[in-house]
Amino acid sequence: MDENTIFITAEESGDRVDALLARSVPGLTRSAAQRLIAAGFVLMDGGALKKNYRCAAGDEFEVTLPPPEDAPLLPQNIPLDVVYEDGDVIVVNKPRGMVVHPAPGHPDGTLVNALLFHCGDSLSGIGGERRPGIVHRIDKDTSGLIIAAKNDFAHQGLAAQLSDHSLARVYECVARGRVKDNAGAVDAPIGRCPADRKRMAVTEKNSRPAVTHYTVLSRYRGYTLLECRLETGRTHQIRVHMAHIGHPLLGDYTYGAPSPDKGLAGQCLHARELRFVHPRTGESVQLETALPEYFTDVLSRLGPPEG
Repeated sequence: MDENTIFITAEESGDRVDALLARSVPGLTRSAAQRLIAAGFVLMDGGALKKNYRCAAGDEFEVTLPPPEDAPLLPQNIPLDVVYEDGDVIVVNKPRGMVVHPAPGHPDGTLVNALLFHCGDSLSGIGGERRPGIVHRIDKDTSGLIIAAKNDFAHQGLAAQLSDHSLARVYECVARGRVKDNAGAVDAPIGRCPADRKRMAVTEKNSRPAVTHYTVLSRYRGYTLLECRLETGRTHQIRVHMAHIGHPLLGDYTYGAPSPDKGLAGQCLHARELRFVHPRTGESVQLETALPEYFTDVLSRLGPPEG
C-alpha cells in the first residue's frame, strides 16, 4: 500500500474532503477520491469519513492508496511515422493527440502500444513495465520527435545525455501576444503548483532548475512564432515558462486561454528537431521534421507576418 498523510491548512478550511484529495494527490480524480472515502481508505483520527465532510483547519487525514489494477500492456497495430530506426534506437514523429504511455484515462492506444507492435520484444526495460523503451516524453497535444531505446545499453546512453543536457531538443510554438525581445532565456525553477497539484508552476517550493532559450521566428498580429531550445527537460517546461513571462501558448487551456483560440484546443507546440550522439557508434545524429498540418493551418489563420 502507498500511504499519504495530508495536512489541511487554514486556507483550505471549509472545502469538501473529496475535492481536497483530488487537488492534493497527483493523478487522483474527485470520483476516485469519493470511492476511496467510501471504501474506508481515508481516515481522520483513526475513523472513517463521509465524502461530503467539510475540512477544518488543523484536520489531518491518513490516505491509503491501494495499488492500481493495471490492464495488460498489449501491442496494437497503430501506424507510426518512423523518422529513424536501427538496432538500438527508434525515433518517431508523434502525432498531436497521441499519449506516450498508458496512464489513468488512457489505458491503450498509446505510443507504447504502437511501439510494442512495431518493435516486438526489442524495447528496453529500464522505463518499467508501463513505459518500455521510453527515454523522454512529450505531452499528448504536443506533436513531433520522440526517441525510444530498443535495449538497456542504448537507454542508459541516451538517459546520460538527457542528464548532461547534450541530447538537444528544439521546438516551435505559437505564443499569445507580441514577444518583445528577439531572443532570450527563461531561467526559473519548476515544480508542482502549490494551489493545484495537477499543474506545474514556477515556484521555489519542491522545484527543480529549469532553463528555456527562445528565439523569435516571426511576429503576427497578437501572436509570436518562437523556436524554443530546452536546456533542461521539466514537465510542461515550455508551456509553464512561456505563461510565466506573459506569453502562454496558443490553445493551451491549462496555462493560457480559457477557451479555444484560432480553432485550436490544445497547445500549438511541435518538437521539430532532435540531436544526440548514438550510444553505440558515437556518431552525431541530427533529425528534423516539418511542421504538421494543424500547425501550418494555425499560422495561416494568423494572417501575414509583420514586417
